[in-house]
Amino acid sequence: MANREQVLGFLPQKEIVYNKLLPYADCLDAESNEFLSEIKANLGRAVALRELKPGAAHWTQRLVTYIRLYGRKFSKEDHVMFVKLYYELMTIPDLELPLVQKFSQMLTILLKKRELLSRDDLVLPWRPLYELVERLFYSSWEPYGLEWYPSSIENVIKNVVRMCRVYFSVESSAEMLEEWRPLLCPFDVTTCKAMSYFEMFLPTTLPPEHHDKGFKLWLDELLKMWDNCHNCPSWEQNLVNLFARVALDNIGYIDWSPWVSKLFTRLLRSLNLPVGSKQLQVGRAGGGYDVAVAGIWIVSMMGGPNGDIVLDHIQRFFQAVETYFHPSNNGRWMGKLQKLIYKLPSSVVKRLHRERYRKQSWDRLVPDAYKLTDTELEKVVEYMKPAVMLAIFSKTGSQDAAQALQNLALIRPDLIMPPVLEKTYLAMETLTEPHQLTATMCCVVTMAREMVKGGRYPEGPSNLLPLLFMILPGIDPNDFAKCMITFQFISTFCTLVPIVDCSEAVQTRTDLTEREKELCSSTAGFEDFVMQFMDKCFALIENSTLEQTTTLDTLMEKMSNQEGMVEIGLTSTFSTILTQSSPAIYQEAIKKLFHFASSHMFETKVSGRMAANMCRAASKAHPEYTLKLFLPHCAQVIMKLTEAEDVQKEEQLDDELLWNLQMLADIVRCDGLSLVTYRDQLVPVLKRSLHLTCKDGYQQAGLLLRHSLRALTLVYPQEYRSMPFHFDRPLNEYLPIRDWGTPGNLFELGLRWHVPSLEEKKLALYLLDTFLQPELERLKQHTEGTITLSRDELQRTLMIVHDGLIGAGAIMPMWEEDITADFVKSVTPLTGFSNTYKVKDEAFEALLKQRENLRAVICKVMLKLVDHILTNSEDDTKSLSFIIKIYSAVLFYYGTLKHEFDGRWKSFTVVKKAIEDKLHGKKRHIRALLVDRVSLQHEMRVLDKEHAPYTPMVQELLQDLLKLSTSHYGEVRAKAQQAFLGCLQMYPYCHLDLIPSILTYLKDDNNITHDQFKGALYTLLGTRSCCLASHSEYPVIRQLWPTLLQAGHSEKPSIQRLIEDVTDRIHRNYETVAVQSEVSEACVDLAKAVLATKKPPPTCTPTTQELEGAAKDLERRNKATLDIYHDLVNTLLDLLESGKLRWRFVQISIGMLTLQIRRDTPLPPRAVAMFTRSLVDETITVRKMSIGAVVAILKQLKREHKKKEIEPFKEGGCQPPPPGSQVPLGERDDNKWLQYDSSKLPKTQDQWDSTTFVDKTHWGFNTWPKPMLTYAPADQQPPLGRKREDMSEGEGIIFDHFSSKEFVDKLIGFLSLEDRKGRDKFSNRRFNMFKGLFRNYDDALLPLFKLHMERLAADTQEFSQRCLAEIVAGLIRGAKHWTFDKQEKLYEFLLPLLKTVMTNASVETIGDWAQSMSSAVENRDPRKIHWLLEALMEDCANESGGSFLYSSRLYVLQSALNQQEWRVPELLHRLLAHLEPHLPHVYKNVRDRLGSVLTNIFMYELPAEIATPTGSPRRGKFLQGLLPKLAILETLDLERNGNGSQGNGSQGNGSQGNGKGEEPMEVQDQAQDGTLGETDEKKEAIQLIKTVMKWMISGLARMYHGVFPELYQLLPLIMPLESTEKDDELQKDAQVCLACVAQAYLAPNVLPMAMEAVKQVAFGGLWRARLSIMTFLQVLVFCNLFLVQSNKSVVADIRKLLLKLLQDEQLEVREMAGTTLSGFLQCNLIALDKDLQVHFNKLCHTKLPKRKKLTDPGVQEALIQRHAGVLGLSACVLSYPYDVPDWMPQLLLELGDHLNDPQPIAGTVKKTLSDFRRTHHDNWQEHKQRFTEDQLFMLTDLLVSPSYYA
Repeated sequence: MANREQVLGFLPQKEIVYNKLLPYADCLDAESNEFLSEIKANLGRAVALRELKPGAAHWTQRLVTYIRLYGRKFSKEDHVMFVKLYYELMTIPDLELPLVQKFSQMLTILLKKRELLSRDDLVLPWRPLYELVERLFYSSWEPYGLEWYPSSIENVIKNVVRMCRVYFSVESSAEMLEEWRPLLCPFDVTTCKAMSYFEMFLPTTLPPEHHDKGFKLWLDELLKMWDNCHNCPSWEQNLVNLFARVALDNIGYIDWSPWVSKLFTRLLRSLNLPVGSKQLQVGRAGGGYDVAVAGIWIVSMMGGPNGDIVLDHIQRFFQAVETYFHPSNNGRWMGKLQKLIYKLPSSVVKRLHRERYRKQSWDRLVPDAYKLTDTELEKVVEYMKPAVMLAIFSKTGSQDAAQALQNLALIRPDLIMPPVLEKTYLAMETLTEPHQLTATMCCVVTMAREMVKGGRYPEGPSNLLPLLFMILPGIDPNDFAKCMITFQFISTFCTLVPIVDCSEAVQTRTDLTEREKELCSSTAGFEDFVMQFMDKCFALIENSTLEQTTTLDTLMEKMSNQEGMVEIGLTSTFSTILTQSSPAIYQEAIKKLFHFASSHMFETKVSGRMAANMCRAASKAHPEYTLKLFLPHCAQVIMKLTEAEDVQKEEQLDDELLWNLQMLADIVRCDGLSLVTYRDQLVPVLKRSLHLTCKDGYQQAGLLLRHSLRALTLVYPQEYRSMPFHFDRPLNEYLPIRDWGTPGNLFELGLRWHVPSLEEKKLALYLLDTFLQPELERLKQHTEGTITLSRDELQRTLMIVHDGLIGAGAIMPMWEEDITADFVKSVTPLTGFSNTYKVKDEAFEALLKQRENLRAVICKVMLKLVDHILTNSEDDTKSLSFIIKIYSAVLFYYGTLKHEFDGRWKSFTVVKKAIEDKLHGKKRHIRALLVDRVSLQHEMRVLDKEHAPYTPMVQELLQDLLKLSTSHYGEVRAKAQQAFLGCLQMYPYCHLDLIPSILTYLKDDNNITHDQFKGALYTLLGTRSCCLASHSEYPVIRQLWPTLLQAGHSEKPSIQRLIEDVTDRIHRNYETVAVQSEVSEACVDLAKAVLATKKPPPTCTPTTQELEGAAKDLERRNKATLDIYHDLVNTLLDLLESGKLRWRFVQISIGMLTLQIRRDTPLPPRAVAMFTRSLVDETITVRKMSIGAVVAILKQLKREHKKKEIEPFKEGGCQPPPPGSQVPLGERDDNKWLQYDSSKLPKTQDQWDSTTFVDKTHWGFNTWPKPMLTYAPADQQPPLGRKREDMSEGEGIIFDHFSSKEFVDKLIGFLSLEDRKGRDKFSNRRFNMFKGLFRNYDDALLPLFKLHMERLAADTQEFSQRCLAEIVAGLIRGAKHWTFDKQEKLYEFLLPLLKTVMTNASVETIGDWAQSMSSAVENRDPRKIHWLLEALMEDCANESGGSFLYSSRLYVLQSALNQQEWRVPELLHRLLAHLEPHLPHVYKNVRDRLGSVLTNIFMYELPAEIATPTGSPRRGKFLQGLLPKLAILETLDLERNGNGSQGNGSQGNGSQGNGKGEEPMEVQDQAQDGTLGETDEKKEAIQLIKTVMKWMISGLARMYHGVFPELYQLLPLIMPLESTEKDDELQKDAQVCLACVAQAYLAPNVLPMAMEAVKQVAFGGLWRARLSIMTFLQVLVFCNLFLVQSNKSVVADIRKLLLKLLQDEQLEVREMAGTTLSGFLQCNLIALDKDLQVHFNKLCHTKLPKRKKLTDPGVQEALIQRHAGVLGLSACVLSYPYDVPDWMPQLLLELGDHLNDPQPIAGTVKKTLSDFRRTHHDNWQEHKQRFTEDQLFMLTDLLVSPSYYA
């Protein structure tokens, strides 16, 4: 590193190490210093002179490119300076968001490598970033359309916060908590906001000495909130993300043991797995946990003294879910399970890498006591292995399982590989299940490196040769998937091992171990394998021949996608094999290939391509040997077959000639130096073949020219072997088997480059002179008319030019020419870098200077040719297509193309991911990958041509491409547009020059054709990444939008769709750019600091005069932009008001104008008037757009209201807490003054003035914000009741329109029309319009609306009511700042109106009124709207009008109270008191509503662990009052049974009983006349329980803390109701209610009470209830598995209960107990120990009295006991559905002994054996190994049904 400091002048942070391996590496240091100086100078200059666009933006992009090419090759001082500069730039207040996005992305790149900058190097303030996030994520402008954000900015900002939070100060955690704790009101959406802020911002990487100022300030508090809010609130995932992060960053510093069971329980619940015999699942809130995050949390808790607790839970978790991984089980949950088994081992590997292998940095290490031990790692692997093995064959694919196995094999290959290899060998022997083979092969490929390395799995390498031989049949032309995975398999393994026969080493070396001797001996099979592989490939090629049966086939013939992929697989695999082969094996392979190629002829489309690619692979691996064998042969054949003159004119050539041309064209794709020798054979072939008449012939000749030139001129690695030397060394010196799987050493890579020699370049120039120059001359003569070329000749000539250009582009420099005059003004040069991407060759450069620039020559010829073709033969589309390709090559091609590079980069990434060593890291990739990465680094440099010089000739080329983009022919248009859009990215500012030319084609001119019009539109539309139409810069849209609106008219549907697409893209991609931009002084100071740096020094600095004039220049630019903005708006208005626009463009223009309503610049009055007028336009679309625009304008015109600071404790009449103490969550003395108190309502002006109103409902429930602000008194606010002359011009226009009766009449008329029949609903946009009107204009506009409101209230039509609901909501919200007397008068008018409305409510409108009330009172102090709340309460007491109106009143009241949350306990108590008598209501709709309202009433009761006691009603007390009324339900079944305490008399053998109590209960739900007798009392109890169940269902789903202990007192009452059949509603409610209760999360303190209720039912007298309690218990236990397991007494109770119910007198109960026991054994809740089996065996052997009837009491009892034993043994067997433990064979035979027992025992045994056979069938070959021969014989006898004829 010291040496680097001497060379560079500074110590670089982190260079891209691959640059050192480039052939021109010696000149890169000087070049990078030059570029860095340029960046610092121009970036600093742009910011110092306050030019963010284009200056700072341009040089930011240059810095991105610099980092991509050189890494972070700057000093730490520069690094810190860049970070600070971009942080300041990004957080400039009101900076336009496209720039925020660009600077944020730059900052993310700078901070990505966390190890480079420690917390000592850099501290960033958190608040500016918070203010930016607040502006973006919670904007009050964006919802109104006053700002338009880039679509991806949210993720960009989240990323930059993630990077920056590492560097927040030590004090930042406390400051953040003070800022965001006040938002933590669990009932309010602000909690989501607070939690998202906590997750995003809280720093978790503070050093241990500062933990008291870090996570210790908040962790316990947030953990308690998480623990006590059970119903997946939307913010729970935020907390889990935060906990996972704090656990990961602080391993060993937090005791997680109390939370382990809770985390695993919640994780298991979030998977939503189907469980229980009924599998009735109710939907749960939230989308479940992100299993990747949960995996990180789990792995971070491992290790240390409590590590065994986590491991125990991991074991139990995978035992519980193992069967869900079996391929026969599939569902929506499978995706999460698959992701979990991949992410969990991945997290373990990352942690292990961090602890053992990661390079030490400033980040603290894991304490030694908490590091993962080998024992713990072994356990993790063992616990996960069974589930992962099952997941291999999943129906959703084996990819996740393969990645999981890859990670597990990195940890313990000896545990993972043997079972996977065993399954692979088994699958290879099985012909009937190809899915098993492809799945296992996919898994073995991911573990290839670990397998061939040996190491911890020494047997691994010995499996290689057997696997390779067994896999060869997979090369099957009839099975594409298997063929591709076979190629991948062979290619992967052959990349890792030298294919060398080492068998002689056994005799020649004495240092071999026994295992090495065996391995050496096995390598003798390599040659045989290669030969067999080639035979398979030859067979594949012969089977892929394209046969032409009709003339049409010759036109359609081409390779299919599958054939193309097989070709790639075949070529890459064969190339890998030859590259890795020893010379002996290689030579044999080449001889075999030559014999095959020379003795066959192939068509050139499919099989010919495959065979030729094999030849290419051979030539690339060993060019000298291959060329010597192939090239003379091919050249000789070609020359012989082309001797006759008529061959040149034949349109169909002989297959042999074409095949040899194709083979030769691919053979020359090798090392160029080897090719020079064959010059005299290649040139004659080219001369003979390039001018063939046959298209196939000259195309192959063109490829031969292209490939020859590329081989001679390109810079590329010469080989990709796994070792940096040939495999021809003697075995006594080098033993290749010891390098199997060895990673490449980046610092000793031994990379040999092909750098074109002068001889090669001269040959390339000779070829160009010989073959390209004559063609250019012919083209020149053709354009001049000297000669005439036919179309075929022209296309052939153009093809030769294109092939020559693509072949030799790497040595063709760009022409030098003056840059076109700047059309972008900037204080910095907007240029790019001129990268070095080839070795300097002065002799060749001198040679080139003597010649005319070939690119320029080609361009000049093509420019004339285009004009000639367009004038004389525009329909020659093929020639035009060639010219477009040539243009692209001239501009873009210098050795590689972008799409080729992208494909190679993607391929590199995929291969790297598949076989990288994630555990050790440090770039320990295989050598071939490292070589590939260095090659890609070279290509990246070649491709960096952004910001290339925009010269006059480039300008001409682009104009030509634009002309072709508007061609008459679609094929030409499409190709030209693609090339044109590529140019826009290469020359970023050229669009400003070209847009006027594009727009000429859009004018309404008869001379412009449809095709030109369409071409121009497509050019504007572009692609997602490059769309001219969506440019938001004002100079662009000033030209574009008006022209688009005046575009020519066309009735063609395609053009109309295009116009729609263009305008849609404009709206979708529009981003608000600044009209007035500012640069903070802090940014200027940092820019000056950048300019003052010395290592390396900036190339230039701004003068003092420039710095002083910068502010004025910025002001001038701002004024110019503002003028353009006003000009644009006025132009759009002129066009709109001219009446000349067609109706479609009228709507488009209004849409464009809505985009120009800004928050920072008032909309011109003309536009305000236009939008207001358009509210009553005849067109509905225009009206809708205008409403949105008027809402935005009203928001823009909103006047700011002053706020004052208050002392909340003083308001509450209490003392503030001592400094440092935390205020508890919940209702307290200091916040009670905020709550609704009917005795203290402000009913007079004085009371109103003396009341402090706080509108935000969340303030005060937690800590108070500092400062606590509320609105100042009315006399300090903007005046209300203003006169017309006091208003601004825009305000006055709106006021005038809404003061016009005619206008308001027309508006209300339109608003009360039906829009979409049956789909209309309350419109927030209209509501916001009325809110804005009454907010901005006080009550001045109310008189005109009153008449309409009264008329609408009396009208029962749905749309009239909806319109009124929107007006009322807007009026109440808009009256927020009205004076007391105006408020009083308002409610005097509104309240009678609302009473009328409620009497006219209908099914269609009640939802709108509920929404209206909810919107009206949202964020309003309940005391400020007491008139409304009291009226709604009073109206609720009115029961007239029937059940619908009563439930409607409740619904509206509920909507209003719901918004007031915890602040109206008095109203909730009053409401509950009113509702209690109505709970047993006769009508279902009322009961449903009552259940929902009760949930809202009790919503505010939070657990004592996190909140103070509430003043709102409490559930426990309420339920205690209901229990006596429900007690009568217990007698329903008892009455029916007659002797209820003794059960129902059902028979043990399963008969349906004796009639006593067997019929389900009969209940009614209808009102009956007569006095209330006993029957009426029961009916009332049934109706009451229905309401209670609705409440339970709703509460368990919606409340944060759904389950409370008293709830389980209802369980014995509800359980019997599930079996009723004559009241469907009651039965369904009971089923859903029980499902909700069963799936509920149980706190540890509730679990014992739940168990008591279960036991009460299980030991009760109703067998149907006992049956139901089993299914209930299954779900309850699984959904709370780890919490139940941790309570030993509960587990003991469950075991005792099941063993008792196994001996129940009722058959159905016994069977369900057996099923339940099986499930609990499976998830290890109940241990399957010896005692349990002995108990069941003892019961099985209960003797049945002989010669007695089965119905005799003694026999019945014995039969039940014997059946219980059989059921218990069956449960043991069925608890292992996909495995065979050691004890199972004997147990199955014991069950078989009971096949002849009386029923139901025999039936149970048969079912068990049948289930065993079904679940074990798939892996029976493996499972039967667990049985002895005798056991297997006896079991087969049991499982096979006896023949009917036996």
